[in-house]
Amino acid sequence: MEWFKNLCGFRNVSQTKIEIKPIIKEIKKEKIMPKLDLSAINQVEFPREQYYQTIHPKKQIYLHHTVSGRGAGGDINWWKSTTAHVATCVIITHEGIIHQLFSSKFWAHHLGIKGSVFSKQGMRNFNTKLNQQSIGIEIDNWGGLEKKDDGWYTFSGKKLSEDRVQEYPDGFRGFKGFEKYTDAQVEVTRQLLEYWGNHYGIDLKYKGEKIFDIDKGALEGEEGIWTHCSVRPDKSDIHPQPNMVEMLKTL
Repeated sequence: MEWFKNLCGFRNVSQTKIEIKPIIKEIKKEKIMPKLDLSAINQVEFPREQYYQTIHPKKQIYLHHTVSGRGAGGDINWWKSTTAHVATCVIITHEGIIHQLFSSKFWAHHLGIKGSVFSKQGMRNFNTKLNQQSIGIEIDNWGGLEKKDDGWYTFSGKKLSEDRVQEYPDGFRGFKGFEKYTDAQVEVTRQLLEYWGNHYGIDLKYKGEKIFDIDKGALEGEEGIWTHCSVRPDKSDIHPQPNMVEMLKTL
């Protein structure tokens, strides 16, 4: 019967080493990031005459900082004192608390782009249109700082501790130091961006370093996330703090 076994291709299993390799599937676990808690947002009593209750499609989100001391109250009161309809719909405090002044579907002036900025790009003035189709996030922050012999100072003369300073040895928009955005502010900014990106269908893909300088695409209304620096040569908000930039890259 040996010839029959050879013909049929049978083997003596007892003499054959069988190597069994387990198939391992690598499962990548993505870190689940917390989503925006709408119930935690502080709703501010903001006069209706201080913003426009007209609805426009949203294409852009602009990141600002206040250039002011700690707390949202001073900025809100200043906006209330003007008749220029200047405001952003939210301010984020150092603790990461969102103060909402009006719905993101409405608008107010938060860009203030001069006609000369457009004319240098060979464009007509789109300032009002850009304000209408964009959402502004204001981050509570002292902004650019002055270096003196004994440390860093705000424009008002307040000294900040070294751990609160983000330094730029080569300078950024005329400053070599800025107050740092807190981890809480960076995280809540991420949550807001993701929420509005989903709600309004805005592309959140990071555009790179160009968002920290004048960009014709921003002036033309190109969809996405921008900074005040993207449309104003005289502004320095926001500054390119490394962990803020890394957050933007994850969106």
